[in-house]
Amino acid sequence: MPPPLRKRRLSDGTLYERPTEVEAQLISLERLSRDDLLEKCRITDEAHPQYVRSECVLHFLRANHRDNSQSRFAALYRILLERATRLLPRSGNDRHTSSSRAEVNDIVLHGLNVLISSDRKAYLENLDFLEIRFDSAISKLRTSAWRKVGRQRKRDAPLEDEETGELSADVIKAIGNYNPFETEKISDRHYRSRLDDAIDTLPPLQQRIIEMLRKDVLIDSSTDPYAVTISKTLGKVEKTIRLNRDKAFVVLKRILKEDEK
Repeated sequence: MPPPLRKRRLSDGTLYERPTEVEAQLISLERLSRDDLLEKCRITDEAHPQYVRSECVLHFLRANHRDNSQSRFAALYRILLERATRLLPRSGNDRHTSSSRAEVNDIVLHGLNVLISSDRKAYLENLDFLEIRFDSAISKLRTSAWRKVGRQRKRDAPLEDEETGELSADVIKAIGNYNPFETEKISDRHYRSRLDDAIDTLPPLQQRIIEMLRKDVLIDSSTDPYAVTISKTLGKVEKTIRLNRDKAFVVLKRILKEDEK
């Protein structure tokens, strides 16, 4: 009988259990020689009567350290990696670019490699779910990778139109009525500290604009020609000040939102 898994469910503390069909195949495969087992694992057609489920391939990969065979481990790992790769996004008629799909694939395969490598050193309970539902586990890793790539793309997205220099419509929409100083959180010392750190990442001009806004200095004044304004202090027209303020607000909003996760 294959040894039981060790991970417990958070809901009731019971151990994870392999599906009946996985357990049954493991029992039948354990009677084979390691070479015969490897040959069966190489079958790629899922409709083939001797096709070995990916959960079973993973089980024997994890158990391989008892055989102390590096070559067999490498062979099983290649088989498992090929199966994981087939579950990943390929080029197609979707809204994603080829570069973003490649990033997702790299993240998933790297994550799988880290899990397997860690388990090879010491039993890793987080790998148990893949031994229960391999395809579902890869799907979850894929979804997590898409979110990570999406967040990174948003952070890297240009703030302005390359031709006009104006903020893009998406950026303007993202800003909305955002003001990092006009929030109930401003009274929280931790928030102010994170805000200070975020401001330090801005370009010098934007830093000066933000610090003056923080001190309630007006951007410009059409009613009082003697008023101290940001525009006069920095020697910039009002449009330039407002454009750089909005760019700064976008960056601050992104950073502070990421810090909350």
